Amino acid sequence: MPRLSLEQERERLNAMREFERRYASYGAVCGIDEVGRGPLAGPVVASAVILPDDVEILYLNDSKKLSEKRREKLYDEIMEKAIAVGVGEVSHERIDEINILQATYEAMTKAVEALSVKPGILLLDAVHVPQLEAYEQVSIVKGDAKSVSIAASSIIAKVTRDRLMKELDAVYPAYQFASNKGYGTAAHIQALKTCGPCAIHRRTFIGNFV
Repeated sequence: MPRLSLEQERERLNAMREFERRYASYGAVCGIDEVGRGPLAGPVVASAVILPDDVEILYLNDSKKLSEKRREKLYDEIMEKAIAVGVGEVSHERIDEINILQATYEAMTKAVEALSVKPGILLLDAVHVPQLEAYEQVSIVKGDAKSVSIAASSIIAKVTRDRLMKELDAVYPAYQFASNKGYGTAAHIQALKTCGPCAIHRRTFIGNFV
């Protein structure tokens, strides 16, 4: 994919502000996204981000479309420029207890509750959260690539979780969490079969491998 010129990048970002402009009359527009629904180990993490109307964060995009190095840089810039950032984490034990969908809703609710500014409306990536019925919610399919605030929240959630999994790699090195982040890679599954599950594995996710 050819690299965009600075002018083209600014045009792309301007297009990604469409939903924020559309719902500005509601007050503070908050984007929400999560990471970690699919892994075999570790928590699910959600983030809620409120950005200033005129903020410029070049190369902001869906976290899955960015390199780790780019995500780390954008994380710092988002944390510096955002009006408010909230993060919610739900453990592997809780995921096993209530299922991953309910755990995702819980993480998103925690993220909103952690904000220092009350949102006027929530933009979400293709979900509706029953626990957040007190807020107006807009579900946007592929929202992390269409909304600057959802894209920002996807980056905050991804970097937060990746850093945690790297720390856990030092505790449980056999599973290579620093590289796979808990996802079911071939090496991770082989380690599960050889070593059995560790303390942070989701027992409801690993039945086919142990």
